[in-house]
Amino acid sequence: MDGRVQIPVIEWLKRQYGVDYVDMITEPGPERLLAERKDRRSIESIGKRLELSVTRHNSKLVAIVGHHDCAGNPADKETQPKQILAAIRTVQSWFSDIEVIGFRIGENWEVQKAVT
Repeated sequence: MDGRVQIPVIEWLKRQYGVDYVDMITEPGPERLLAERKDRRSIESIGKRLELSVTRHNSKLVAIVGHHDCAGNPADKETQPKQILAAIRTVQSWFSDIEVIGFRIGENWEVQKAVT
């Protein structure tokens, strides 16, 4: 959701994966939501939007992104990667035929340590 994160994410994905376009599904703290799976309404909303991206736009890659200074998920930099990994597993359970990766955007708005 945080606009500070979107450009670094889009540029990194375009550079690393050679894509022209990036669909964005934004939520405050999506890695926490997808890891905990407690907020059913948010999970269903994310799932429906992701299904559109995969089925209608032929998206083949999903990136779960956490970031420094997140208001929606103020987890520390040790907890966030664990949440990202759990969120990856959630999305993989929905779409087994696409690649799901994860990473964190650090204090200087750079991509840190991809998790796959």
